[in-house]
Amino acid sequence: MFQFTSFISLLYLLLFSSMDWGQIGHRVVGEVAEQYLTVRAQKAIDDLLDGASLASVSTFADEIKSDPKYRSLSSWHYVNLPLSMTYAASKKNSKGDVVMAINICIDKIKDQRESKKEKSFYLKLLVHFIGDLHQPMHLGRKKDRGGNNIRLKWLGKSTNLHRLWDSNLIKSYGMRYVELTHDLDQLSSRERNQIKKQPIAVWIAETQVLTKMIYENTPANSKLEYPYQYRYMPVVKMQLQKGGLRLAATLNTLFK
Repeated sequence: MFQFTSFISLLYLLLFSSMDWGQIGHRVVGEVAEQYLTVRAQKAIDDLLDGASLASVSTFADEIKSDPKYRSLSSWHYVNLPLSMTYAASKKNSKGDVVMAINICIDKIKDQRESKKEKSFYLKLLVHFIGDLHQPMHLGRKKDRGGNNIRLKWLGKSTNLHRLWDSNLIKSYGMRYVELTHDLDQLSSRERNQIKKQPIAVWIAETQVLTKMIYENTPANSKLEYPYQYRYMPVVKMQLQKGGLRLAATLNTLFK
């Protein structure tokens, strides 16, 4: 017999499973990061993850959403900000947000008192949350739930602004995550190093600029077609690439 608790877990998963880059986007972030790990960092990560790749664990934080035990982590995937306000000046969510979550994960991984199991858990979360911070609608307004309440049509089907940037644009691009990783811009070493060395305050500020642009150029009830994808897919790809490079830099620092 189908258990009521199973139904609740399934319902929760259906409601919240689309609230990030989606599987493809997160795996791209993990795949990019793998390419720029130091030998020492790769060895430490292999040990903590028992050989699993960053791409394969990148969706873990979404997969556990269906478990009521981890429901308290829901707010860790985003931060609601007024478009004109910096994160530093904003009122913080007492339940935590994606910026706090990244710092918590880093502290847990650095803590020598933590067990391998705990460090592995927070490493998986860190991979995901750095990806989330680079999805512009994860820094969206509270009043419309980061674009979830802004209804749109995408290629003739109903969607919302958040889901459009989470997964619709990427899925419609038609590439698997390895293909999409290879399709990213070829950056010079100087460009990559500049991205990797920037502090988290810059990540937030950069993403906020994109968030504001998206709100301004995607009004509610818009009927969007491929020209929108042509215009914004380069933005998606650059954010995925930045997320991967910064994830690598964070892990290289953690395991130096």
